[in-house]
Amino acid sequence: MGASSSTQQHPPSEQREVESLAASTGALPLLQNAFSKLSHPQTNTPPLQSLQQCFSLNYDNLICETPKVADSFRVLLDNLGPSIADLFFVPEKGGLSWIEFLRGFVKCCGRMPASMLLNTLLRVFATTFARAGLTLKLEFESGDADCKISGFLRPIDVLMIFWMCWTMWWDARTRKFSKGKEEIFLPDVNHLVLSAVESCAEVGSDVNFWDCNISDLEIQLPVGKFLTWTLTTVPSLTDCFTQFVYARLQSCVTSENPSEISTSSFGDISSTKAQDTHLLSPGRAWTISLTFRSSISEEFLKLCCPVDGEEAEENLLYRSSLHGRGLNRFWSNIEGYHGPLLILVSANSGDASDHETSARKWIIGALTQQGFENKDVFYGSSGNLYAISPTFHVFLPSGKEKNFVYSHLHPSGRVYEPHPKPVGIAFGGTMGNERIFIDEDFARVTVRHHAVDRTYQHGSLIPHQGFLPVESLILEIEVWGLGGRSAKQMQMSYKKREELFTEQRRKVDLKKFASWEDSPEKMMMDMMSDPNAVRWEDR
Repeated sequence: MGASSSTQQHPPSEQREVESLAASTGALPLLQNAFSKLSHPQTNTPPLQSLQQCFSLNYDNLICETPKVADSFRVLLDNLGPSIADLFFVPEKGGLSWIEFLRGFVKCCGRMPASMLLNTLLRVFATTFARAGLTLKLEFESGDADCKISGFLRPIDVLMIFWMCWTMWWDARTRKFSKGKEEIFLPDVNHLVLSAVESCAEVGSDVNFWDCNISDLEIQLPVGKFLTWTLTTVPSLTDCFTQFVYARLQSCVTSENPSEISTSSFGDISSTKAQDTHLLSPGRAWTISLTFRSSISEEFLKLCCPVDGEEAEENLLYRSSLHGRGLNRFWSNIEGYHGPLLILVSANSGDASDHETSARKWIIGALTQQGFENKDVFYGSSGNLYAISPTFHVFLPSGKEKNFVYSHLHPSGRVYEPHPKPVGIAFGGTMGNERIFIDEDFARVTVRHHAVDRTYQHGSLIPHQGFLPVESLILEIEVWGLGGRSAKQMQMSYKKREELFTEQRRKVDLKKFASWEDSPEKMMMDMMSDPNAVRWEDR
């Protein structure tokens, strides 16, 4: 193995230091096996060609909505593997040594600040861009991971970065479930690109977010602002690269022939393409997962890529066009689910008679950490608000108040209420002045300015929202369960128990009315014949 290649009895201090850094990631045994598997039998060192083959991505078909951009992206992917090998695994005169192999892995996947990982990801992208013969306006001050980066990115460059990260993530996740199909589905991530444009573009850049083509936007995004936006909005983006490098080396170890892993084979993507018709499309689910560094991120990733028998449809608890509109229909589908829930609301701005409202469609969302409860007060311990489309933003808890969720149905009994509480679903704000309020018929949604809300961070949920409340017609509502199979099974058990109780309440015990003396018919006849008679109930 790699460690045994040293001729000294005790490894030098440099080797001990690098091995310690690699061991901190938990990947040292894997690296030893990978180094041994990639090494040439005569030189006992991995040839550069083997490393380039190890990280190469080749596709016969890229499925996306913009074929012109897909052609450029295909060229980019063809050069990704060789760029990674040339950038991090630099061989010495006698070949790539064990120490240089470990050092290259640490540069890719070692423990380091998020800003350094992001710099590394941009360096990979810039190197691949240059190798593909494409033009990129980025300059790195030095070869260090924490060096200063100057220049700017175009919106199309940002789209390429996100697609590259999606491809690396998809490859790392689906490799063991592949079925030999050399194709990849590139999701719609325009909402993420437009979020970067909105946050990073210079003042005065007017963009119609409802009607714009990413490839036609000639806006310059300063790379410094882009780095800041990425760290605050999608902090897990760099994990796509580290997971890809780790998965590729692991595939090299498990594969009988290392050259076999040069072709990236994916599983059946029909389920992923079909899910694109939902409000929570694969691109949107992947985007939301990038905002987390916790276990809930994995639940979103399962929705992007259903594998190992898991279907995304199992997690769709409610859809207004499928289950019917209204709070009662909503409640019958989500009641008993105790786990994180994501509710998405699609609406449009303007009058329903306006023929241009389709171009003004927007989607917002809210994440709760527990199931909904029928209460006439706000409740909850944590949650997030999301602007999903046309631009993406996440609004975390501010820590000032805890008005996370409000969900109230009509009281079951006819009780007079001098001050009735609102019936509907709300997030943030205060009673009667909610930041997001959905009426009981699921016909309209009201979105207010963030000034009314002290629970979630400030920011606009809709582009050009303004200070006045925005009341819009609801097009669709979806609720996705993120508690895993255990939460779904608990809900099914709850529903079966409730059905059993309901059935028992409907049944009548006929034994109580077996005789004429105890029957309700005789009781009614006696009352009609002599209503003033003293009966045993009155004694």
